[in-house]
Amino acid sequence: MRAVDANLLVRLVIQDEPKQAAAAEAFISKRAWVSHLVLAEFVWVLDAVYQLKASQIADAVDMLTEHEHLTIQEADVVQDALREFRGHLSEGFTDCLILAMARKEGHLPLGTFDRRLSKLDGVELL
Repeated sequence: MRAVDANLLVRLVIQDEPKQAAAAEAFISKRAWVSHLVLAEFVWVLDAVYQLKASQIADAVDMLTEHEHLTIQEADVVQDALREFRGHLSEGFTDCLILAMARKEGHLPLGTFDRRLSKLDGVELL
């Protein structure tokens, strides 16, 4: 299966470059795989570059998880992270993804110095 980079996903979702959006659609039409790292970078671009609201970022991630031509790495973990993120929109999606990965593997608590993150179940403030 093919894999995609974050910039391809951005064009697919944002649709601000019509030619690139069409090329992205064509590329994934044969199915494509999205890694956690690419998903994290995608979220960073939506936040830092496009300055989307947390709820819009959640919707964009949700769109990718439901896309008929995309396979998300450990989709169950991403769905757990998305649920956590929607419940705590002040948290970053990537932090929620890190927590979901640790939770799935049974590696809790997740240690952090981040006070906001430490309010989530399974996280320990150091």
